[in-house]
Amino acid sequence: MPNLRLHSFSLISALLLLSALPAAGAEKLCALYPHLKDSYWLSVNYGMVEEARKLNLNLRVMEAGGYPNHHKQQQQIALCVRWGADAILLGTVSPELYQDDLAHYTRSVPVFATVNQLRLNEQQQEHLKGEVGVDWYWMGFYAGEYLARKHPKGSGEIKIVVLPGPASSGGTKPVLQGLEEAIRHSDVRITEILWADNDKELQRNLIQQALEQPDVRYLVGSAVAIEAAISELRSLNKSDQIGLIATYLSHGVYRGLLRGRVEFAPTDQMVEQGRLSVRQAAAFLRNKPYATQQAPKIEALTPKHLERKIIADSLSPSEYRPVFQVKAVE
Repeated sequence: MPNLRLHSFSLISALLLLSALPAAGAEKLCALYPHLKDSYWLSVNYGMVEEARKLNLNLRVMEAGGYPNHHKQQQQIALCVRWGADAILLGTVSPELYQDDLAHYTRSVPVFATVNQLRLNEQQQEHLKGEVGVDWYWMGFYAGEYLARKHPKGSGEIKIVVLPGPASSGGTKPVLQGLEEAIRHSDVRITEILWADNDKELQRNLIQQALEQPDVRYLVGSAVAIEAAISELRSLNKSDQIGLIATYLSHGVYRGLLRGRVEFAPTDQMVEQGRLSVRQAAAFLRNKPYATQQAPKIEALTPKHLERKIIADSLSPSEYRPVFQVKAVE
């Protein structure tokens, strides 16, 4: 039986996209995100919207609803092409999804990989005109390095449970590799790795499962997992017994850092990444020079180290809601 809900969503999306008339001559950027389930991609959105307005560009935004939704994102690329996008800013749902057939979906529209790594074969590589994003290995490494410094070899073994997020996400496995490398010569031991999509209820279930283990000293995980853990530990009166380490920043993790509930989080400055992606595409379309590979510096955050500029380049304002359309001014 056909998925009528998906078909109707696609039709509605197409009508919305095709009905919007941009300012004459203004470039049209189409941005695709894996999801908007946490404030990470919300902050990327803020950076893109801010920069599109600054550079007087048309911007359309769509989100796939989760990393497992491969087909949905492929349909959204088709909508970008049909809308007449001059460039596609692609936050892919999977690193290898378009490895052999990117051009089948994007046609001749230039692509800019944003945040998530996009792996392509040599033939498809010519369609990729720029990349913005950090190596997530180092996001995990810095989290592990924080723990290793607190618990060096010979200080006494401590147990941690890791909740990286969805196994299909491009960043989660490098995060785990970096974490494992950083703690290799310390007394930090991973007792379990629990995978699930970045959904609050799914992560809450994993937190409850992790807390059933005896002698767990830290939970290390995605922002969604750590946000769920803050409330779970509070309800169980265990906030002072189990430490929380996030592998990336969100508004909830930031509040946890401010209140001393989260000990450490790295930030890859998501707002700035959104800006950089839009700048790359604009430079390409306007025949201006630009660096094809760009990445902000990864910054380490603790309750005692929360610089205002780093936070402003990382998180959207607290009242911000996602914007799906920016129209250039005529």
